[in-house]
Amino acid sequence: MAPTAPVVYVVRHGITDWNMAMRFQGAQDIPINAQGRAQADSNGLLLRQELGASASTFDFVASPLSRTRETMERVRAAMGLEAKEYRTDDRLIEVCFGDWEGSTIEELSRSEPDRFRERSEDKWNFQPPGASSESYEILSWRVAAWFKEIQRPTVCVSHGGVIRSLFRRIAGMSGEDAAELIIPQDRVLKIEGRHMHWLPADQ
Repeated sequence: MAPTAPVVYVVRHGITDWNMAMRFQGAQDIPINAQGRAQADSNGLLLRQELGASASTFDFVASPLSRTRETMERVRAAMGLEAKEYRTDDRLIEVCFGDWEGSTIEELSRSEPDRFRERSEDKWNFQPPGASSESYEILSWRVAAWFKEIQRPTVCVSHGGVIRSLFRRIAGMSGEDAAELIIPQDRVLKIEGRHMHWLPADQ
């Protein structure tokens, strides 16, 4: 019998001002705002209730960007754990939008209508201009490599694109559907084997 895969809980970082402005954020190091801090605290309380005493057996890992680190530290504090006792992994950084980072969707739809139309036709495989840019497909390769190495129950704080990649690589969702997912910042994704669902379940 194959060994049971460890359970994984994934939290998207709290909301930022750039999220609220619909500005391409990507690998830019943008902090969470007051609403984002409240979201992180709430997710920490949810995980405290969900995990109980077993939390001490979990690995805690975050993207190294400041918005994910602050979210993780607030989650851990709300769980009653030492805030800074977690590790980071560069493979959990958000997809890089290259030259588009810092621009809003509205701005790009006016300044680069052809490229923006190209993105809308194949959002999963589209790679924005810029030497360091990635498509969601490219992002999913590094996310899958990280997930394959998980050895024990884990709490992860990362980004919307990373969570889309998990739906694609773990649950087998199509790239087209994964690219269009709405990824909440006030809920926790629970992964058990190939089954994925959001907590709390009644939202």
